[in-house]
Amino acid sequence: MTTTTTAGPAPTGARVQGFTTTAVHAGQAPDPLTGAVIPPVHQTSTFVQDGINVLRGGHEYSRGSNPTRSAFEAQLAALEHGERAFAFASGIAAEDALLRAVLRPGDHVVLGADGYGGTNRLITRVLAPWQIASTPVDGTDLDAVRAAVRPGTTRVLWLETPSNPLLGIADVASWAELAHEAGALLVVDNTFASPYLQNPLLLGADAVVHSTTKYVGGHSDVLGGAVVVGAAQWLGAPLAEAVGFQQFAAGAVAGPQDSWLAARGLKTLSLRMERHQQNAQRIAEWLLGRPEVAQVLYPGLPEHPGHDLAAAQMRGFGGMVSFRLAAGEAAARAVAEGTRLYALSVSLGGVESLICYPSEMTHATVRGTALAVPVDLVRLSVGIEDVEDQLEDLERALSA
Repeated sequence: MTTTTTAGPAPTGARVQGFTTTAVHAGQAPDPLTGAVIPPVHQTSTFVQDGINVLRGGHEYSRGSNPTRSAFEAQLAALEHGERAFAFASGIAAEDALLRAVLRPGDHVVLGADGYGGTNRLITRVLAPWQIASTPVDGTDLDAVRAAVRPGTTRVLWLETPSNPLLGIADVASWAELAHEAGALLVVDNTFASPYLQNPLLLGADAVVHSTTKYVGGHSDVLGGAVVVGAAQWLGAPLAEAVGFQQFAAGAVAGPQDSWLAARGLKTLSLRMERHQQNAQRIAEWLLGRPEVAQVLYPGLPEHPGHDLAAAQMRGFGGMVSFRLAAGEAAARAVAEGTRLYALSVSLGGVESLICYPSEMTHATVRGTALAVPVDLVRLSVGIEDVEDQLEDLERALSA
C-alpha cells in the first residue's frame, strides 16, 4: 500500500510536502558549524552562558532543553501535525507527565479497556491513591463511553486505537466529540499506528502519546516516549505549557543519545511501515486458513469488525497481528515458545519479528480481572524479514 501522507502546513495553492520528506528534514537541518549532514548528539548536561542568564540558543541545562532533543521534538510534531512535541525517557513517563499536567485530586478518566497494561497500571495503581478515579469502557461502544462520562469530574478520555493486543478500532472523531461535550480532553495512544498511518490530532484529539521505543525508533535499541499536542487549551492556558512544565519540573526527559536514535528511526518510518504491513497482511490471511487458529485479529481483514472504520481513519492497517488458538491456553503457550525467527519478547515495532503471550507478559497486571486478555491469545509484531521465512517459522510452531 502506497501512502500519500503529508505533514505540516503549506501556503494556499502550494503542493504539500510529503511525509517522508518531512520525516527526513523537519528539525534535522545540517549542523551550521561543521556542515555535518546529520545533526550531532549534544552529549552535555549544561551549557556555557555568555552572561548571567544570557543563553546561547536558549539552552541552559539539558533537563530544560537540549538541541538534539529539540530537533527530534520538532520532527515528531511536524509528522503528527501538532504544535509541540515533548520527548520523555519512556512511554509511561510521557503518559504520566501528561496526566499529571491536567488532572487534580477528585478528577475522573474514561479509559479504553482494551489497551496497554502499563497504562492501566499507571492510572489504577499509581494515580488512584492520589484520588484519580477511572472507568474502563469498550472503546468500540460509543454508548458505553457516553455513559461512563461523569459531568463535572471527567477530565480525560483516553483511547488506544488500534488497541493492544486485541487490535480493536475505535472512532477517534466520535470520541473527540464526546470528550469536548464534557469539557474534557481526548488523548490517543498512537503507538500501534505510528504517525505514518494515523494522525489523531487531525481527527479531533487534543493530545497524542507514543512509546517511541516502538515504531518511531523502529530498531529495538532505544527506550523513549513522547507527547504531541495541538492548539488545545486547558484551564485557560495552552495545553503545551502545562505539559512543558511537567517535562521540565519532573525531569523524566529523553537523553540526547535516545533522542538522536529516535530521530534516526523516524527518517525511515514510512519505508519500514510499508514492509511491516505488507508482511502482516500476508501473515493474517495465511493464519485464517490454519486449522489450529480459532480467530485472527487484524484490521486489514475484511471480516474484522473495525475494518471499514480503520480504512476510513487510517492510511493502512499496521504491522501487529494477534490470533487465538483453537486448542486453548496450552497451545498458545507452545506456539509462543516454539518459534525460532520470531523472538519471544514483550516489545514491538522493531525491524525484527517478535512474538508475545500477552496474558502473562504485557498484560499480567490485569490477569484474573474483567480486563484480562484471553489466555489463548498470541500477539505478533511482524518484522521486515522476508515473509516466506516468517511463514516457515510460524508453520513450524503451529504444526508442533
